Amino acid sequence: MTGLRACDLNYSYGAKQALEDVSFEVGAGRFCALLGPNGAGKSTLFGLLTRLLVAPGGKIEIAGHDLARARRAALADLGIVFQQSTLDLDLTVRQNLSYFAALQGLSGRAVGARIDVALDQLEMRDRAGEKARALNGGHRRRTELARALLHDPAVLLLDEPTVGLDAAARASITAHAHRLAEGGKTILWATHLTDEVQPMDDLIILHRARVLSRGTARDVAGDMTLHERFLTLTGAAA
Repeated sequence: MTGLRACDLNYSYGAKQALEDVSFEVGAGRFCALLGPNGAGKSTLFGLLTRLLVAPGGKIEIAGHDLARARRAALADLGIVFQQSTLDLDLTVRQNLSYFAALQGLSGRAVGARIDVALDQLEMRDRAGEKARALNGGHRRRTELARALLHDPAVLLLDEPTVGLDAAARASITAHAHRLAEGGKTILWATHLTDEVQPMDDLIILHRARVLSRGTARDVAGDMTLHERFLTLTGAAA
């Protein structure tokens, strides 16, 4: 079963081509790293997948729903953590999650239970009463991830979710995302850091608007380390 599929996506900002003939698919329950240097087109792709941007052609399917024809159903199956934090810093952790739940149409006693489960998964229950402003970068990211999971989406998009975090926080959040994939969620993880990718992860290397390589990270790397392969493909090794 396919969790996420993109076919023949193109997008430009005036004369600048941001994406060119981008196609890929990610199976349900798979962790897929979207690896590319800054400016490769990763955030533009996320804009298309979340309907913040609309491609002139091509097709996007989320959990089997055509994003163009069944937008509400497709977006209902989507959880998103953007590169820039979108928490309200003057609200507590619990208030941030409660507000998002209301936007998703979730109400009643079950909402509190969902929030508790999400916070427990991210080890954030003891900070539920703290304002987001008081949290460090790692705990803010955990809060955003908990928020993205509240409505139990089938597909989770994470756009450079570890930017600015220390090594321990990066490792913790990356490991949690892999566990979510093991639990059945489809994960698309945008990054420019090869150490966040495991050998058996699915991998898409995006550079200068085009997909350069697809497959498992181990197969893409071949007889090189993934870091070496990435530098070779993107021209940074020259």
